[in-house]
Amino acid sequence: MFKIYSRYGVLIAVVLIVYFLLLKLFGLHEYPVLSAANGVIYGAGILLAIKKYKADAGKFDYAKGFEVGFRCGAIATVIFTVFMALYIFELDTEFAQNILDSWNLNFNKGTLILIISIVIMGISTSLVLTLAFMQLLKDSWNTPEGKRNTM
Repeated sequence: MFKIYSRYGVLIAVVLIVYFLLLKLFGLHEYPVLSAANGVIYGAGILLAIKKYKADAGKFDYAKGFEVGFRCGAIATVIFTVFMALYIFELDTEFAQNILDSWNLNFNKGTLILIISIVIMGISTSLVLTLAFMQLLKDSWNTPEGKRNTM
């Protein structure tokens, strides 16, 4: 199980980094609305990870499937956050200020709030998508063997 969620978590992070660098290449990286595609990237990776686990597991357990999906997204979030922190603090120090200026905040803005928002968005996206995909992929109780679990 560790092998599945770590592999797919790293894959999601790599795709997120490549997507960000492509946006940077075209000068579109300062438009926060384009980060909505991050949800699609997270979703594809989490769905593939849960499907891989379901195919490999003899008996598909909801809790284990949820664990695979959420940990996959959490690993991707940590790796992408580390990359963005290095990018913001070392490579392009004006990037964070430009993003924060577009938010129209009226108080002293620190770049750390941008890193915190990346973590919150990544973890919440992972949680919501994992819950949604588990509803699609869980075993149904509306089968003859599932009816034995009712009163």
